[in-house]
Amino acid sequence: MNEVAKVIPLHGATAARGAAIGRSRREQSESRHPSAMPPPAVITPPDPVTETSAVDAVRNALAEQIVNTAEFVRRRLSGDYHVDDFGYDPHFAENVWLPILRPLFDKWFRVEVSGLENIPSTGGALVVANHAGVLPIDGLMTSVAVHDHHPAHRPLRMLAADLAFEMPLVGGVARKAGHTLACHPDAVRLLQDGEVAAVFPEGFKGIGKPFSERYKLQRFGRGGFVSAAMRTGAPIIPCSIVGSEEIYPKIGELGTLARLLGMPYFPVTPLFPHFGPLGLVPLPSKWYIEFGKPIVTDTYDAAAADDPMELFEVTDHVRETIQQTLYRLLAKRRNVFLG
Repeated sequence: MNEVAKVIPLHGATAARGAAIGRSRREQSESRHPSAMPPPAVITPPDPVTETSAVDAVRNALAEQIVNTAEFVRRRLSGDYHVDDFGYDPHFAENVWLPILRPLFDKWFRVEVSGLENIPSTGGALVVANHAGVLPIDGLMTSVAVHDHHPAHRPLRMLAADLAFEMPLVGGVARKAGHTLACHPDAVRLLQDGEVAAVFPEGFKGIGKPFSERYKLQRFGRGGFVSAAMRTGAPIIPCSIVGSEEIYPKIGELGTLARLLGMPYFPVTPLFPHFGPLGLVPLPSKWYIEFGKPIVTDTYDAAAADDPMELFEVTDHVRETIQQTLYRLLAKRRNVFLG
């Protein structure tokens, strides 16, 4: 037989398969090697400079507050502050009272002020404004506007009703904040001393009127404020305030309870007294305060301050100026709360 048997190299085949398996495992191992894997995602750490700046700002603000508080206490304890004949304490007003009012002015009512250039930087002037809102918050906001936004940062010395000074705590704070009784002698003296005084001729008729009569000016009285301005030659600055009517919409009042408490009125609003203390939170209406062109009084002779007809004419002119400005501001306003 000439056929030759074929020899199959078993060991050779096994070695070839082993080599192939080895190469595959090495490739898998190499593919799993860290150098062959995609790079990990880079996480950017926070900027230490920014964090440090924020921490430093908070630390500096806290340190400044502590220093200011310590200085305030030192001056109060040592008596290193001045109080005038009316009880006005500028140190108290600027460090305690005005900082309390500013959040209301800036954040809650977001007051926009215009016409401050009409208030003189020196000398006496009489600001005459409309009055509304159940509580006299409009007077407080006007005082912040004049002190903080006028170039000369002049304090506004308001002429307030007797009731404000008869109330416990309120009367003392009002005196320290620079306010006094709404009487002719006090008004004349303030203007003669070169102060910026403010009067709200509507009085309780203005702040206590129902919501249905909002922005309709009440009677301005017999013109006592005009007489004080004429006697001193101080200009009269009409002031129109929009936004105060909506903070406590008065829909009624409890007359019997008001008489028992000795109050001019006891208001009923959509939230008060139904919701108790929560109803005392004013609604966050958008405010506008505009100071009009000065009405000069130094051109009148001395007898004009006692002439009822002259007083009535100037009083009516001031009232009409404020009323027309209110209508103009209301026509421009699109929303009670957004402005």
